[in-house]
Amino acid sequence: MNQQPAVLKTLAVQDLVEKIRITADQYHLASLKRQLEVCESMLEETTRTIDVAILGQFKAGKSSFINSLIGKEVLPTGVTPVTTVITRLQYGETERVTVRYSDKTSSIINAGDIGDYVSESNNPSNSKKVSFVDIELPSMINYQGLRLVDTPGLGSVFEAHIKESEEWLPEVGAAILAISADRPLSADDLGLIRELLSYTPNIIILMTKADLLTSEHQQEVIDFFENTLTREIRQSFPIFQYSTRKDTERLRKMIEDNVLSGLSKDRDAEFVRILNHKCQFLLKSCISYMEIALMASLESDNERDNLKNQILNEKTGYEHIRREAYAMARDNKNQTRTVINNHLKQFKKPLIKKMTSELSHEMVSWKVNLWKMTELYKNWLKSTMEREISIISKDENEHFRGTLDSTHESLTRYLQNFRMHLESNIEKVLGLKLAQSEWKIEVPEPEKPDVKVLFGFDTHIDLLWFMIPMFIFRKLFERHFLNQIPWSVEVNISRLATQWEERINTAIDFMLKHSLKYISDEIATVEALLSGVHGNTDEIRETISQLSEHITA
Repeated sequence: MNQQPAVLKTLAVQDLVEKIRITADQYHLASLKRQLEVCESMLEETTRTIDVAILGQFKAGKSSFINSLIGKEVLPTGVTPVTTVITRLQYGETERVTVRYSDKTSSIINAGDIGDYVSESNNPSNSKKVSFVDIELPSMINYQGLRLVDTPGLGSVFEAHIKESEEWLPEVGAAILAISADRPLSADDLGLIRELLSYTPNIIILMTKADLLTSEHQQEVIDFFENTLTREIRQSFPIFQYSTRKDTERLRKMIEDNVLSGLSKDRDAEFVRILNHKCQFLLKSCISYMEIALMASLESDNERDNLKNQILNEKTGYEHIRREAYAMARDNKNQTRTVINNHLKQFKKPLIKKMTSELSHEMVSWKVNLWKMTELYKNWLKSTMEREISIISKDENEHFRGTLDSTHESLTRYLQNFRMHLESNIEKVLGLKLAQSEWKIEVPEPEKPDVKVLFGFDTHIDLLWFMIPMFIFRKLFERHFLNQIPWSVEVNISRLATQWEERINTAIDFMLKHSLKYISDEIATVEALLSGVHGNTDEIRETISQLSEHITA
């Protein structure tokens, strides 16, 4: 009885999606391609599985939350960005892990080997070309019909991570946005929420690591979330707390009762509601583009080229924008090393002094021959240098990002100006407003650098330890080891600068590429609309009328 209306509604959506597909193909609406693919895929879905995506910046505790929720340590966690591919968990009668590759092949693996495919350390930048890892668990019997999706952190430095998450985003059925209690609600989080509104009516805010705050401070953060969301998004969202360390059972039950159980119980109705939400957004975007085509079609053939040039003039020409953007990014990248070096040079003398002092005290206890003394020195230098360089990297990384932040600011402003100019011309010439499109550039945070240390003698003199009387030469060797510290500090601070330069410039290249792709897609869509119509005003007007009949909100 309850499924009949859902079936009828799905048929109506299917008819709508087919109309949009025909329109998009006929008028070359490239910007609608990804959303169309998602809606068509959902219509073909027989099991009506709802993807519940766990999203957020990297290190927001997404994988830890899922492990805690299902009561099993399935997903790898760590102190550096871990998840490198999208991982999907759902109920199965027996435990099974399937790795699906980009070439459409798949393989079954042991649950203990999941980290070999989903973690950055074992599958760097997804070098194994994994599309998804699907995990089936009997313990998820209470979540039948739902698929929990662990995504790479959207703020990771790794381009493959961000690309995987952003390309999958339109497939979201319900979204749980994880925000760590110690890094509450950034501009990137707000941008992600705005984008999610295009894809799902179900958005839940999850404050992870709640145990870091007192009860009073927890409420302050929740109030801040609510006020900020109301002010910036003009909408309220359910907000839940979670901790894997304290009061976990109660917090888990609240999420199960108020979120997951409802989605699972009313899965068919929720599936149709989500599908309809996606299609409505797709429909409004399509109509907006068709209105541009209609106004262009109303112009005479002789005037159409003038109209195209007026809207897509040299300021919005892709080549002009591309050259300026590349020049800006190149200039910033050329300055990255200088910015880092200028900041790091203040740490050289204090670090040399500190390590020299520590080594002087340490060597007092080394009452050994030259060979053993050399080994002790090597071990001490390696561990001490790793510790000190890591501390500098962690504490000072905000000061290394000057060119990255400058690029982010410039590209954001550039895209805003581009969009503003394009919209202004379309409104001036055609009397229409282009459908709004949110653009978000992530500023990734580089991972902890790998520190390596060089040490020892220029020759293998330590191998002749049995011939060297230490009571005569000990002070000489101690001075030799102490004299190596300035050189070692210089080399490793320079190495640290190189590692950060590579990561920051990689992030700059990533932001540049995605910015230019956005501009290119927008120009291609509008250009196709303005170039591809030839007096078919009645046909376009009829298409808009037919599509408009399907608008429900």
